[in-house]
Amino acid sequence: MNKEDILARMEKAIIEGHKQEAETLAREALEEKMDLLEVIEKGYVRGIQKVGDLWERGDYFLPELITSAECMKAAMSILQPELEKAQLRAQSRGKVIIGTVEGDIHDIGKNLVASMLAANGFDVLDLGSDVKLETFVEKAEEENADFICLSALLTTTMLGQKRVIEILKEKNLSPRIKVLVGGAPANQKWAEDIGADGYGENAMKAVKVAQDISRG
Repeated sequence: MNKEDILARMEKAIIEGHKQEAETLAREALEEKMDLLEVIEKGYVRGIQKVGDLWERGDYFLPELITSAECMKAAMSILQPELEKAQLRAQSRGKVIIGTVEGDIHDIGKNLVASMLAANGFDVLDLGSDVKLETFVEKAEEENADFICLSALLTTTMLGQKRVIEILKEKNLSPRIKVLVGGAPANQKWAEDIGADGYGENAMKAVKVAQDISRG
């Protein structure tokens, strides 16, 4: 089976909610020493993005959404250790504090960004979801972080992204600590309006923005 066939099967496994298939293909990718960044972005991510499209069109409902999300998590749990090994071998491009802001428990997109950043040489500390806004700043201070990445999937919680930037300014930590924002309701204009240093539409774009900033 060629690479394109495997990637297509990964995508299909996520869309159709076949957890065992998603896990099996992830292990196969490791055995075949496939490019894990490509596996994630062109296989699994495409699948979860199409699930999102189906949800928005009303073709998928909450059970399908949850099932596909669980398949995604299962595949990532297999790939994650190898991504972390890759991070350890790479020279750090900077330290990143990442999490989903307070009041929001969505973490699929955030987990992908964290994994991709780690695979691309960033030292990543993932605080999880529903993270208090002050905690982002406290951890960034403790870890002497270069970036804070803030995910928000709800319009009601995206204001938390703005507040974190305000706290950084109050503590005179801006512009040393750069802030990247992402999530379904966020966009480039929102990032500019709140004074963020960058916006990532998806995991790969978030990595590119962080890389560009780290290069100066």
